[in-house]
Amino acid sequence: MYSQNHYSSFYSFMLYLYCFLGSYLYEKTKEFYLLPIDHKMFQYDQLGISILVKNINHELNSCDVSYNDNLDAFNSDYLQRIQQVKETCKDLELPDHMIIGTSSLIHHEIDGVINMYSGIFNNPFLIWGKYKTIGKMTTLRISFQFHHVQMDGDEACQFLDEIQNQINDLNT
Repeated sequence: MYSQNHYSSFYSFMLYLYCFLGSYLYEKTKEFYLLPIDHKMFQYDQLGISILVKNINHELNSCDVSYNDNLDAFNSDYLQRIQQVKETCKDLELPDHMIIGTSSLIHHEIDGVINMYSGIFNNPFLIWGKYKTIGKMTTLRISFQFHHVQMDGDEACQFLDEIQNQINDLNT
């Protein structure tokens, strides 16, 4: 049986990995730079990811982290911004970035997550749940949501295939 610290460390690593891999792949997918708002399409020059952070008061705040293709720079920015949000209990946003949401539902196995786009939150997001180990294989299911004005199923499938390819490359 694994300790709570093992799970916490594993999920912290997975969150970081998915945030970096996702950002890396988002940066290569032109559709992620587009955001539909009020029947208009806005194009951004920079991408970022949004992470929900539990602050020192055990409440949630939003923390945006800018994509950087330098893993060390991304890591440094990620850790600094998360720590700042934890301590200040204030959201930290990047209004000049196209933000892709992330959510980790680490205590639940998921088959998918459904969100009705409200016209307020049209940003794509990537959600994952509890990992599952059967024998020697460990799997982590993800749910990816996007607005169909941004991309179609083919582009979404290409993005998800590339995430799997990047994860497979980690094993070699």
